[in-house]
Amino acid sequence: MSAKTPFEGVKGTNQAITSSGTSQSVTLPLGSESVRVVNTGATNFCYVAIGTGTVTATSGDSPVLPGESIVFHKGSYDDTVSVIQNTGAELILIQPGSGGI
Repeated sequence: MSAKTPFEGVKGTNQAITSSGTSQSVTLPLGSESVRVVNTGATNFCYVAIGTGTVTATSGDSPVLPGESIVFHKGSYDDTVSVIQNTGAELILIQPGSGGI
Protein backbone atom coordinates (compact mmCIF):
# COMPACT_ATOMS: atom_id res chain seq x y z
CA MET A 1 0.00 0.00 0.00
CA SER A 2 1.44 3.36 -1.00
CA ALA A 3 1.18 6.57 1.01
CA LYS A 4 -0.93 9.43 -0.28
CA THR A 5 0.86 12.54 -1.40
CA PRO A 6 -0.65 15.61 0.29
CA PHE A 7 -2.35 18.20 -1.91
CA GLU A 8 0.01 20.97 -2.99
CA GLY A 9 -1.75 23.93 -4.55
CA VAL A 10 -0.21 26.02 -7.29
CA LYS A 11 0.74 29.24 -5.55
CA GLY A 12 -1.34 32.27 -6.49
CA THR A 13 -4.03 30.33 -8.40
CA ASN A 14 -6.83 30.08 -5.80
CA GLN A 15 -10.12 31.41 -7.22
CA ALA A 16 -13.44 32.09 -5.52
CA ILE A 17 -17.02 31.69 -6.76
CA THR A 18 -20.09 32.76 -4.85
CA SER A 19 -22.28 29.89 -5.97
CA SER A 20 -25.97 30.27 -6.65
CA GLY A 21 -28.74 28.65 -8.68
CA THR A 22 -26.79 29.32 -11.88
CA SER A 23 -23.76 27.32 -12.98
CA GLN A 24 -20.57 29.40 -12.74
CA SER A 25 -17.12 28.50 -14.04
CA VAL A 26 -13.46 29.36 -13.54
CA THR A 27 -10.58 28.64 -15.87
CA LEU A 28 -7.64 26.59 -14.60
CA PRO A 29 -4.07 26.46 -15.86
CA LEU A 30 -3.29 23.33 -17.88
CA GLY A 31 -1.08 20.59 -16.50
CA SER A 32 -2.28 20.30 -12.91
CA GLU A 33 -3.31 16.78 -11.96
CA SER A 34 -5.82 17.72 -9.27
CA VAL A 35 -8.04 20.52 -8.07
CA ARG A 36 -9.20 21.27 -4.53
CA VAL A 37 -12.76 22.52 -4.07
CA VAL A 38 -13.67 24.00 -0.67
CA ASN A 39 -17.30 24.73 0.20
CA THR A 40 -16.97 27.37 2.93
CA GLY A 41 -20.72 27.45 3.59
CA ALA A 42 -22.36 26.14 6.74
CA THR A 43 -25.67 24.83 5.37
CA ASN A 44 -25.76 24.40 1.58
CA PHE A 45 -23.94 21.89 -0.59
CA CYS A 46 -22.79 22.50 -4.16
CA TYR A 47 -22.19 20.37 -7.25
CA VAL A 48 -18.91 20.39 -9.20
CA ALA A 49 -18.14 19.52 -12.83
CA ILE A 50 -14.63 19.49 -14.34
CA GLY A 51 -13.84 19.43 -18.05
CA THR A 52 -12.57 21.22 -21.12
CA GLY A 53 -14.00 24.43 -22.58
CA THR A 54 -17.58 25.25 -21.69
CA VAL A 55 -18.61 23.18 -18.65
CA THR A 56 -22.00 23.47 -16.96
CA ALA A 57 -22.51 21.97 -13.49
CA THR A 58 -25.85 20.33 -12.65
CA SER A 59 -27.32 18.57 -9.65
CA GLY A 60 -26.17 15.31 -11.28
CA ASP A 61 -22.49 16.18 -10.77
CA SER A 62 -20.19 15.58 -7.78
CA PRO A 63 -21.54 17.06 -4.53
CA VAL A 64 -19.40 18.92 -2.00
CA LEU A 65 -21.05 19.13 1.40
CA PRO A 66 -21.03 22.33 3.47
CA GLY A 67 -17.73 22.87 5.25
CA GLU A 68 -16.08 20.13 3.19
CA SER A 69 -12.92 20.20 1.09
CA ILE A 70 -12.51 17.64 -1.71
CA VAL A 71 -9.53 17.10 -4.01
CA PHE A 72 -10.61 15.89 -7.45
CA HIS A 73 -8.42 14.32 -10.13
CA LYS A 74 -8.49 16.28 -13.37
CA GLY A 75 -7.11 15.45 -16.77
CA SER A 76 -4.06 17.38 -17.89
CA TYR A 77 -6.15 19.10 -20.58
CA ASP A 78 -9.12 19.90 -18.32
CA ASP A 79 -9.17 23.68 -17.99
CA THR A 80 -12.56 24.47 -16.45
CA VAL A 81 -14.29 23.89 -13.11
CA SER A 82 -17.98 24.69 -12.88
CA VAL A 83 -20.05 24.94 -9.67
CA ILE A 84 -23.77 25.21 -8.99
CA GLN A 85 -25.74 25.46 -5.78
CA ASN A 86 -29.48 24.87 -5.81
CA THR A 87 -30.31 26.96 -2.72
CA GLY A 88 -28.59 29.85 -1.00
CA ALA A 89 -25.25 31.35 -1.94
CA GLU A 90 -21.95 30.14 -0.49
CA LEU A 91 -18.32 30.97 -1.18
CA ILE A 92 -16.58 28.15 -3.06
CA LEU A 93 -12.75 28.15 -3.27
CA ILE A 94 -11.06 26.41 -6.21
CA GLN A 95 -7.32 25.75 -6.50
CA PRO A 96 -5.40 23.57 -8.98
CA GLY A 97 -2.40 21.61 -7.80
CA SER A 98 -0.96 18.13 -7.44
CA GLY A 99 -1.31 15.25 -5.02
CA GLY A 100 -4.09 14.67 -2.55
CA ILE A 101 -5.72 11.96 -4.63
